[in-house]
Amino acid sequence: MPGDDDSAGGTAAASGASTGTLSAEQLGQILGSGSDERVDTYLGALNDCCAKYEINTSLRMANFLAQVCHESNSFRAVSENLNYSAKALRGVFGKYFKDDEIAEEYARQPEKIANRVYANRMGNGDEDSGDGWAYRGRGLMQLTGKNNYQSFSDAYGADAVGEPVRVAEDPELCVAVAGWYWDSNKLNALADEDDVKKITKKINGGYNGLGDREEKLARFKGILGG
Repeated sequence: MPGDDDSAGGTAAASGASTGTLSAEQLGQILGSGSDERVDTYLGALNDCCAKYEINTSLRMANFLAQVCHESNSFRAVSENLNYSAKALRGVFGKYFKDDEIAEEYARQPEKIANRVYANRMGNGDEDSGDGWAYRGRGLMQLTGKNNYQSFSDAYGADAVGEPVRVAEDPELCVAVAGWYWDSNKLNALADEDDVKKITKKINGGYNGLGDREEKLARFKGILGG
């Protein structure tokens, strides 16, 4: 993820109706059945985040929520799950598990897997450093890698490097990493254009899950009036 915290630019009137705070009823509809606890946990932090990063039109909010709901399974998965079978390791992380023997050695050991696949990149140390596990994906947009934790810390004023678990456990930080990433990549401008494909590319690096993101966006527009 990028480290700058430049403003995403634009105004509330750029596209979509200006919106106030997200209501508990709206967030409940967005997150789906059985979401009361998640609504209670994240609603305040979400509204604060949207105000801070000017996600302040129905169109911007619908696009933002479509992306974070896809990335986090509707706020259920705020810490990366690396509990892979040997077969899955070969399929997902084939670059790091080039034969079945190595994959079997690491299978179903999330900490060991993280330390291997995230070693020596994104500011992390080698496999023995433990950085891969310490700085695995967390938050509504899966902040990953020591450099990105540091960039977020510098921009937001929270010690995510010293206390990385807070990015998953503290609702404010869990949501804020998504707002920071959105702002750093100037995604409000793309949301004003309603360009879900370009937004997805900025977040995912490709178009994985584009259909689900598009479906969510259409549904959330109906809920938010965008």
